[in-house]
Amino acid sequence: MPSGNTHDRITLWALPVVTGVTFWQTQSGNLTLLVAGGYLFGGLMFGPDLDIYSKQFQRWGWLRWIWLPYQKSLRHRSFLSHGPIIGTTLRVIYFGCAIAILGVVILAIVEKLWNVTLNWYGLGEDVNKTVTRYGAEFLALFLGLELGAMSHSLSDWSGSAYKRFKKKGIAGILNNGKMKKRKVTRKSRQVKPTTKAVRPRKPR
Repeated sequence: MPSGNTHDRITLWALPVVTGVTFWQTQSGNLTLLVAGGYLFGGLMFGPDLDIYSKQFQRWGWLRWIWLPYQKSLRHRSFLSHGPIIGTTLRVIYFGCAIAILGVVILAIVEKLWNVTLNWYGLGEDVNKTVTRYGAEFLALFLGLELGAMSHSLSDWSGSAYKRFKKKGIAGILNNGKMKKRKVTRKSRQVKPTTKAVRPRKPR
């Protein structure tokens, strides 16, 4: 599996390609900036390796605690963290919920301390209108995040496949997904007694 520095180099080297292709397809500077920014953020800080104590996780600084429940809930390199689309979607939902909860707590504290009356329904409506109005921009940002995450996952998979190919040839790649059956020996079938035999007492 490539190191954190290797992943960073792959992300930076591919950034001009992602930027050029996006502008060629969209002819929009704003969408290109969102895709490129999302790709850079996804490759360096919002990638699949947030499920372990990785370089991506360390870059969050004092906000790293946000990802601790995420790490404890997922197995490293599982489909939910490294899978296409699902990995980025899950991280976006998780991070969005964490920010929403943190924002509600902060606003509730401000409302209590400074005697400010907040229109919670109005805030929800504003958020809904913003998402609806800038749907294309949010989609471009998500696409950038997904591309950054996939550059990380593909380098992991290709690196692992190359190592298996060097070790076992083409069979190492083809047989990777097969589970090895556990051999059952005669000794494992035998059940050892858990209680000791009680000796009869001698007559007095």
